[in-house]
Amino acid sequence: MRGLHADTGYLLYRLGLRSGQLFNTFLQESGLRLRHYAVLRFLATSEGTLQRELSARLGYDPSAIVGLVDDLEKLGFAERRPSPDDRRSRIVVLTEDGRAFLRDTDEAGLRVTNELLEPLEPTERKTLHALLLRIAEDGLG
Repeated sequence: MRGLHADTGYLLYRLGLRSGQLFNTFLQESGLRLRHYAVLRFLATSEGTLQRELSARLGYDPSAIVGLVDDLEKLGFAERRPSPDDRRSRIVVLTEDGRAFLRDTDEAGLRVTNELLEPLEPTERKTLHALLLRIAEDGLG
């Protein structure tokens, strides 16, 4: 096992899987999955986003985005609206119910993060976050 753990990329992959499992478990009650949550979190940072931009920014297949947004619309967490820049295009917007859902899940999300990072001291968590953020901003745009 030590050989695999010597590979940082593999460790990040395994931790990503574990994080996804923990988040999916906490989201299970709501009927959502981590991919839905990622879309909601992204929408919370914008005033509306084109569906194709969601696909590019989150790294999901465009057909997957359509299904995820459909699911979120059915729950009243997001809605499609005409784009103010191009009436033929649609933007996806977070609704007030979607914002409330994110607020309600903040504490549970923090519990998941704390469980995952439990072996680390607070200063180590801050350092890890800063390093991951630097990598993500450089590599994920």
